[in-house]
Amino acid sequence: MNFEMLVFYVLSTILLFAGFRVVTARHPVQAALFLVLAFFTGAGLWLLLEAEFLAITLVLVYIGAVMVLFLFVVMMLNLNIEKMRAGFWGNLPLAAFVGILMAFEMVLVLTVGGRSVGASPQPHGPGYSNTKELGRLIYTDYVYAFEIAAVVLLVAIVAAIAITLRRRTGTKHQDPAMQVRVKRDDRVRLVSMPAEKEL
Repeated sequence: MNFEMLVFYVLSTILLFAGFRVVTARHPVQAALFLVLAFFTGAGLWLLLEAEFLAITLVLVYIGAVMVLFLFVVMMLNLNIEKMRAGFWGNLPLAAFVGILMAFEMVLVLTVGGRSVGASPQPHGPGYSNTKELGRLIYTDYVYAFEIAAVVLLVAIVAAIAITLRRRTGTKHQDPAMQVRVKRDDRVRLVSMPAEKEL
């Protein structure tokens, strides 16, 4: 077993552990941290496969989107932010562990990516682009799987919108249709009052 295979097994083990902890973590902050770790480890696996475009996309889009989504969920669920801030130092060991693990993964990937350990992948032609190859595979060999994934994501978007648009009791809201249908007589009432007489 060469060093590249060893790095693959290490990253795969971390990815499985992080995915398991995303599901089993009780605190949403810890679940989000483990999800970031899972995405980061997945990006390392993509780099091992020489798919740099997918790795960068995973880091830039998914890790950034997950943190924005997590903040959005915190706002929607009306969590007690002060209570979460009070437990900041309690989450510090986990955050430090995840940060050290990410740094260790980066060192492994850069070491293997630099080919300083003697790995010899198959050389590509002068005009090779893994982004172009990815697009060709998605829209030829895996077009049905790609379309099914798009439909599943569309259903998830519609379900998320339906959940957020549910009627909540005790909230004030405006009805635009009622505002458009309003007439002058509904808003303004002329009252005839006798003139005041001076004493």
